[in-house]
Amino acid sequence: MDKQNKLVKKVKRLLKRLHCPRWLHHFGPKTYEFWQHLVVLLIRHYCKLSYRRIVQLLDLLGIKCASKSALQYTAQHIPKWLWDRALQETAGMKHHVIAIDSTGFSRTHPSYYYLRRIDGKMPQVPVKLSATLDTRTKKWCTANIRVLPAHDIKDVQATLKNLHMNIFVADKAYDANWLHMLCNERNIEAHIPLRRYGTSRNKRWTARRKSTLHFRKRTYNRRVLIEAGFSSMKRKFGASVSSKRIKTIRAELYGRLLAHNLFGSFQRDLGQSLDFKYCSFPRIAIFSYLLFIQK
Repeated sequence: MDKQNKLVKKVKRLLKRLHCPRWLHHFGPKTYEFWQHLVVLLIRHYCKLSYRRIVQLLDLLGIKCASKSALQYTAQHIPKWLWDRALQETAGMKHHVIAIDSTGFSRTHPSYYYLRRIDGKMPQVPVKLSATLDTRTKKWCTANIRVLPAHDIKDVQATLKNLHMNIFVADKAYDANWLHMLCNERNIEAHIPLRRYGTSRNKRWTARRKSTLHFRKRTYNRRVLIEAGFSSMKRKFGASVSSKRIKTIRAELYGRLLAHNLFGSFQRDLGQSLDFKYCSFPRIAIFSYLLFIQK
């Protein structure tokens, strides 16, 4: 029974460290606790199911859980600071090499045949996710989500605000003098290649030029691990988001990152990874429920 309740205990311990209340609301009915909502939301991301399908599946199995609207309400009202602290607790507080990058998630669109018939416009811009990854533990540390296009460097301060690390690696998009100065103030060794815009008019010894003295190609190559992390997350949890509002989009992407941190260690404890080729979604949901929900 201890092995079956392992991740349930993980979620309870995580919420206890975050000093979360027993119920997320003050005046509503106290039927289900916050950890019960969070476990169902994580299983939903893990099995790539919608709110309605995860509730129907658990109902068919005879399991009492919150309704579809209650789960949506919980996902919408989880604050961003709670997601950030949950990622930091699952990834650890001290890191050696941190990699940062951004990727895009497409939104659910109508069919292109329908758009062509009505002379409609192209679908909306994708959702942008900027995240940091610990290259040793392969866990996500912090993240920032945007629904409008913006440059990658605008999310650096938000993602590096509460991180404690020794080395910072990024691609040329993050080559800015103020970022190197920020790393120098925090005693962080930055490995960012210089952008080439042609011959420089002046030879000022700026912070970004000083960083070339300790730039190591072997350390910079650790950055490719975050690309593998994005690929792993999209293959496991999907490359698109089904939510429409910014709060639910944020909860959906943060839930996937948190599920990666929690369920990744669970698969390593089993000694093997789950093969999605021979395992259907209902089997995964039943397997997840027997391991995480039952007492």
